[in-house]
Amino acid sequence: MNIVHISAECYPAAKAGGLADVVGALPKYQNMLGHKASVIMPFYHNKFRSANTFKNIFSGYARMAHATYIFNVLVPENLELGYDLFMIDIPGLFDRENIYSYADDTERFITFQIAALNWLCAWESKIDVVHCHDQHTGFIPFMLSKVWEYRKFENTPTVFTIHNGEYQGQFTFDKLHFLPPFHSFFNGLVEWRGLINPLASAIKCAWKVTTVSPGYMEEISNFMSGLEDLLKAEREKCVGILNGIDTEVWNPETDPMLDFNYGLENADEGKQLAKEKLCNQFNLDPEKPLFAFIGRLVKEKGADILPDVIYNALTKFEGKLNVLILGSGEHFIEQGLLDLEGQFRGNYSSFIGYNEKLSHEIYAGADFLLMPSRVEPCGLNQLYALRYGTVPIVRRTGGLNDTVIDIGDGGFGFCHVHCSTADVLQSIKRALKFYDLKQKFPKNRKLMMQIDHSWNKAASEYVELYKSMK
Repeated sequence: MNIVHISAECYPAAKAGGLADVVGALPKYQNMLGHKASVIMPFYHNKFRSANTFKNIFSGYARMAHATYIFNVLVPENLELGYDLFMIDIPGLFDRENIYSYADDTERFITFQIAALNWLCAWESKIDVVHCHDQHTGFIPFMLSKVWEYRKFENTPTVFTIHNGEYQGQFTFDKLHFLPPFHSFFNGLVEWRGLINPLASAIKCAWKVTTVSPGYMEEISNFMSGLEDLLKAEREKCVGILNGIDTEVWNPETDPMLDFNYGLENADEGKQLAKEKLCNQFNLDPEKPLFAFIGRLVKEKGADILPDVIYNALTKFEGKLNVLILGSGEHFIEQGLLDLEGQFRGNYSSFIGYNEKLSHEIYAGADFLLMPSRVEPCGLNQLYALRYGTVPIVRRTGGLNDTVIDIGDGGFGFCHVHCSTADVLQSIKRALKFYDLKQKFPKNRKLMMQIDHSWNKAASEYVELYKSMK
């Protein structure tokens, strides 16, 4: 099958969150199954651009409202990703470093979708499936079937994956003309509750809708910021498929970002060396259990309770643990975390920002990973933690509930019900007691490292889904 993925993010080219990791791995594993999968994404002027060379393979025009943009399709040279990566350069819209958070994001991503489809029209090979990811590509299923200039694709199956239903991209009707011309009879396919909503449009128009875990599909059917009724109405074409991880990238035995590689046979020694390196770097005690948080510092991730959790944990448990934070996000959360450093020097440190290498080092060196998320569609961090022998401490929500079984239930992690300081502290208390079990703790570590969360199973499930649409 010829499968085309379209996304705003794709690791290693551009990453803001888990979306990039998924789009950077799923097509590779689909290609391993004997299919032809590729990725189309915007060309940002970021570090990936400056670190690589590119070849221009196509030039065209994309008309959005009253503006016409020249675009180029570039491919990286001498870079083996396991799939073809096509990057659409649109000067004036995407010649910027960041992925999101610009005032003209609506215009940017509508133009990107138009440019992507204009280029697909020039393809000579038949496309079997167009797989779109999140609201930044949400109009593509609609445009392929209802915009006259793309009607050649009206019988091409489309899949839309919801990675995070909180971000819907809605805007007012005065910008409806940003979309290519279509008959007003179809206005209802792009509208939801008085606004133009690309996520709602994708749910209505895609042949199949997926979420990144079965648990998240159930959750958003009951709460999805106003789209619950729509999702229930389209429920027959919806399915939850649990994400995997790229076990070639996330492999402690071969990870080039680690100074000390380790596998099952030397996990205890390898993790201790990684922990000592981290503790030396951040002035922490390597003899104490290390709890870490990696991710966006936003309420959705439960990061707003972290300052209170850390203060109470280091006070209540009298410095019996270390805490290390890596992430960036809301300023008030960042400041709250920074303010604790002077008070708990030697037991707590934070790195405010994004650092891919450091994230790998923390997965390797930490004993426990905190994930108190309010919303977690799938969660990849807990899967990385398991792969590296780090015990996940998670709230029972979405994909976390699908992938982490509490030790009290015969599992390997620690789970709590609420995103609250009290619940997280109780899990930390349980974790500290478990850490002191000198036989059970290392045994559990090796058990976690053997759990298979590779993309093999998920890639096969997606292929079966594609075949069901024929």
